[in-house]
Amino acid sequence: MAQVQRMSRSMVKTLRDDPADAETLNHKLLVRAGYVRRTAAGIWTWLPLGKKVYENIARVVREEMDAIGGQEVLLPALLPKEPYEASGRYEEYGDLLFRLKDRKGAEYLLGPTHEEIFTQVVKDQCSSYKDLPVILYQIQTKYRDEARPRAGVLRGREFQMKDSYSFDTSDEGLAESYALHRGAYQKIFARLGLDYRIVSAVAGAMGGSKSEEFLAPAPAGEDTFVDCPACDYAANTEAVTFKLAPVDGAAHGPVEELDTPDTPTIETLAEHLGVPASATLKNLLVKVDGEIVAVGVPGDREVDLGKLGEHLAPAEVELVTAEDFEGREDLVRGYVGPQGLAKVRYIADPRIAPGTAWITGANQQDKHAKNVVCGRDFEVDDYLDVVVVEEGDPCPNCGTGLKLDRAIEIGHIFQLGRKYADTFQLDVLGNQGKPVRVTMGSYGIGVSRAVAALAEQTADDKGLCWPKEIAPADVHVVAAGKALQTELALDVAEKLGAAGARVLVDDRAGVSPGVKFTDAELIGVPQILVAGRRSAEGVVELKDRRTGEREELTVDEAIARLTA
Repeated sequence: MAQVQRMSRSMVKTLRDDPADAETLNHKLLVRAGYVRRTAAGIWTWLPLGKKVYENIARVVREEMDAIGGQEVLLPALLPKEPYEASGRYEEYGDLLFRLKDRKGAEYLLGPTHEEIFTQVVKDQCSSYKDLPVILYQIQTKYRDEARPRAGVLRGREFQMKDSYSFDTSDEGLAESYALHRGAYQKIFARLGLDYRIVSAVAGAMGGSKSEEFLAPAPAGEDTFVDCPACDYAANTEAVTFKLAPVDGAAHGPVEELDTPDTPTIETLAEHLGVPASATLKNLLVKVDGEIVAVGVPGDREVDLGKLGEHLAPAEVELVTAEDFEGREDLVRGYVGPQGLAKVRYIADPRIAPGTAWITGANQQDKHAKNVVCGRDFEVDDYLDVVVVEEGDPCPNCGTGLKLDRAIEIGHIFQLGRKYADTFQLDVLGNQGKPVRVTMGSYGIGVSRAVAALAEQTADDKGLCWPKEIAPADVHVVAAGKALQTELALDVAEKLGAAGARVLVDDRAGVSPGVKFTDAELIGVPQILVAGRRSAEGVVELKDRRTGEREELTVDEAIARLTA
């Protein structure tokens, strides 16, 4: 028998107005509908209705993980710092990491993710190739000290996540485990009713090689991704590439020095010379682990510092300051050109291809140079895709202009390789009697994020509108107010529950029918069954929450329809 939840006896409190600090749809509706409550900035309490939705998502995740052979474990959230020091992530995480000491002064952290600990578990439990492959997973609370927690449960300092890890003895085995997870994720998100895209991504501080994100398009999303309207290409903007295409630079004349007083910016230079910004070369100076590095991009484009940081991870990237120019005669602020940077590493976007000519700094105050040709007058040490991606940039696959969209990251899968196995010397005895280094995959799903993403994607102007498998109940029975109607509503609710349906019944006394109907639409259960004006005849009204379609049925017909 499924549970019948009576609102007269439940902690379900709705609000008429949006929270004052709410900016996103999920934040407004989850609070107003009584699903969550703010405890502190980025920290949320899951109330009864919210806990049901959360657990329904977790159930779907567990079922599909078990289907690919995953074994569920539960690791501690309070962790010693030493494994994270060994991997280097104790420092890499920086201010995002919650750090604490016990009464004896020993240092700990609250787990942001668990690669290190899972690696240690497998090292302790698995000694032979016969013990592998293995997939372990958990649904756990994670902690990250976000500087600006926002968007309700979408970006919190404490959040719930499914993280799983595969352990194989070969790269081919890792590819199979990765494919298993990819297929499981597709099934999970389809069952959850999420509209999503699979996009190429960068591994960043996680390490490893191949990486893909599962993104749910939504205006509240903090990720920007590109989509090609002509082919199947899709990628996080940090993973978008531009093809390096060298050109013949023989036709360009010699370098010519130009007097350009008071033109330290691309805007002032372009205006002074009467040329488009795209004809100029912008050279941004940054520090990479303290060493000054120049980054070259076309003058009409911006450097994506996040993208640059991902490419150079785990190195720390920061902008130079005025003090960094002191004692450096080769660096003239506002007039830097790559042709005079013998002592500085030069990174360039692929648009700065060999043979292309540019107007750029002449490494002298108030002077620039034109006809500065890449490959003739300066060399690029490293090519990296570092510009901010713009609408209309060419698709790397077919050349069609790309489209930009916002999305919520709901899943991320990585082929980690041997990064953590090398750190912790995770070996097993191979089938040839020799040690074999294990290779790993890491796979995450934001369970609490999925609640927010579903709210964003499925809500309408009346409130939440959950898919059936995820909703806190199958049917919301509403008693319009009178004693007869309440009696019928409770009777129908009990019969539905006995037939296996999950039922929320609004039997609150002293609450007007209008408020009950408004609350039913706000709470968002897929089917609303109203015991109203024809209750004496044994007739109820069934309303589809999503479509708004209404139909009058006898009680028996309604029960049969809802339990079919």
